[in-house]
Amino acid sequence: MIKRIIDISKQSYLFTEQRQLLIKQDSEIVGRIPIEDIGVLILQHQAIVLSQALVIACQKNNVALVFCDERHLPYSLVLPLSEGNRLHQKVLKNQIEAHKGTRNRIWKQVVSVKILNQSRVLKYANKEFRHLESLSRRVKSGDSANHEAQAAQKYWPLLFGKTFRRDKSADGINSLLNYGYAVVRAIIARAIVASGLHPALGINHHNQYNGLCLADDLMEPFRPWVDHVVLQIVKIDSNACINRQTKQRLLSIPFVSVCYNNRTMPFMVASHYLLADFKRALNGEIKNLIYPERTLDHSS
Repeated sequence: MIKRIIDISKQSYLFTEQRQLLIKQDSEIVGRIPIEDIGVLILQHQAIVLSQALVIACQKNNVALVFCDERHLPYSLVLPLSEGNRLHQKVLKNQIEAHKGTRNRIWKQVVSVKILNQSRVLKYANKEFRHLESLSRRVKSGDSANHEAQAAQKYWPLLFGKTFRRDKSADGINSLLNYGYAVVRAIIARAIVASGLHPALGINHHNQYNGLCLADDLMEPFRPWVDHVVLQIVKIDSNACINRQTKQRLLSIPFVSVCYNNRTMPFMVASHYLLADFKRALNGEIKNLIYPERTLDHSS
């Protein structure tokens, strides 16, 4: 089932009643949404108040709660740990004990698909893409030669110009990228939790202060999809920033049609199949993940 993404950008009181999210603004109820229909709840305004009952209801329904900072950019993500899978302890044990060779093989594929998708974005933009396309085929186990960084050095100047620098704290294009990446991160993290895996146990990212290392690993191939949308936005307005219109474009990414194992489905649905594959790969049942694919066009 396709879940909804709800973005709250005004001062509000959010609470639950009869299994619904109620949104109160200026002493009036302005929205009622069944909690079971929500996939991600993005909280932008600094004066939003939530009831404890709503937070628990969201956790029980595997709703990803995304909290934004004063710049209206996603800052933190709250998810349940074991509601999505009753075999959580067994799954977690397999995740912890996964062989290093298995993790390296999966990371090789993650990097390879990411670079290939970057080359497709460049091709769409009529930029030189063949070097990255070739680079994607040369990635080794664990990306020991750091082809990911080599690709990035070529990719960003080609995509957004020689003066562009990827800076998470910068405004403009960078803020649009940050918002889009946070949306994709929430979708992947939500699928991870639903599968019973722990999002903090990554295959490549290892940071004791990061509770979403696995999400940061598995979302890498989808970052170019965000880049593609941002490229379209800035083609229309080179000074574009985070606003209602640009958020709508970026919030559409989870609903784009993708091809997964010869089937067409929304990206949000495909993310759950991807995590099912990932669990099998960790257990040694399969060698390679099936990553969703999409066609880049001028309407996506």
